[in-house]
Amino acid sequence: MQKGVMKPNDVTFLSVLSACSHAGMVEEGLSYFTSMKRDYGIEPGMDHYGAMVDLLGRAGRLNEAWNFIRKMRIEPGINVYGAMLGACKIHKNVELGEKAANKLFALNPDEGGYHVLLANIYATASMWGEVAKVRTTMKKKGLQKTPGCSVVELRNEVHSFYSGTTNHPQSKKIYAFLEELGNKIKAAGYVPDTSSIHDVEDDVKEQLNSTHSERLAIAFGLLNNSQGTPIHIRKNLRVCGDCHTATKYISLVTGREIIVRDMQRFHHFKNGTCSCGDYW
Repeated sequence: MQKGVMKPNDVTFLSVLSACSHAGMVEEGLSYFTSMKRDYGIEPGMDHYGAMVDLLGRAGRLNEAWNFIRKMRIEPGINVYGAMLGACKIHKNVELGEKAANKLFALNPDEGGYHVLLANIYATASMWGEVAKVRTTMKKKGLQKTPGCSVVELRNEVHSFYSGTTNHPQSKKIYAFLEELGNKIKAAGYVPDTSSIHDVEDDVKEQLNSTHSERLAIAFGLLNNSQGTPIHIRKNLRVCGDCHTATKYISLVTGREIIVRDMQRFHHFKNGTCSCGDYW
C-alpha cells in the first residue's frame, strides 16, 4: 500500500500494529506507529495506543510501555491499562501491575477480570496476603471470576466444558484419560507450573491445573475423533501458561494436531510446538 495508489487508513495501521505485537516485531511496530502521523497524517486513537502498549509489554519492555502510557496525547483508556496489566501478568512485574490495576479499578471498579489478573500476579510472586486482600475486595463488591469454558464440536453437536466439572456423560472416561495422558507428557519432559495456586498440597495443585476446561475439551476430542483428525477447541479466556505447555506435549505424545482459539489468538499445536512460538 505504501507503493500503490491506495493509502492505508487508521484500521490498516491498527491491523499492522496488532500483527507486529503478536509476531514480536517491536521495532517494526514502533516504526509503523511513527509513520501514521508523520507520513499519512493519521492521529493515533485509543486502540492504536493500546496496541502499542501490548507490543512493548509482550516483548517484556514494561518500563518502556509504562513511559509510553505516561506520554500519551490523550487520556489512557481501559484497553491501554488492560494491555499493561496483561503484560505484567506474563512477565511477573508486581510494581507496574499494581499501578495499571489501580488505574483500571478507577475506570471500571466493577470488572472482576482485572481483580483476578492482579491476584494472579500476586500469587506468582507468592504474595498470598495480597491475594487474600484482592479476593476480599471482590467478595465485598459481589464480583466473581469469569469461569473458563472451552467448547469442541463433534458430529454437529457442541460440547461445553468448564474447569473441574464432572457433569459431561463421558466425564469418568475423560478424567481417566487425562491422568494417563499426564503421566505420558511428564515422561516426555513436561513439568507442571503450579506457582499461582496455594493452600493445597502439590498433587492437588497439579490436579487443579490438569482439569482446566481446555484440557477436558482436548481429552474429549482425542477420545472421540479418529487418528489424523485435528482437534478444534474454542475458549472464552486466555490459555494459561501451564495448559499451553501441557498441550504442546500432548500434541507430541499423541501425534495429533490441536487447534485452540482463545481470547487472544489461534494456537496450532503440532509435534510439540505451537504456531505462536510461545509468544501470546
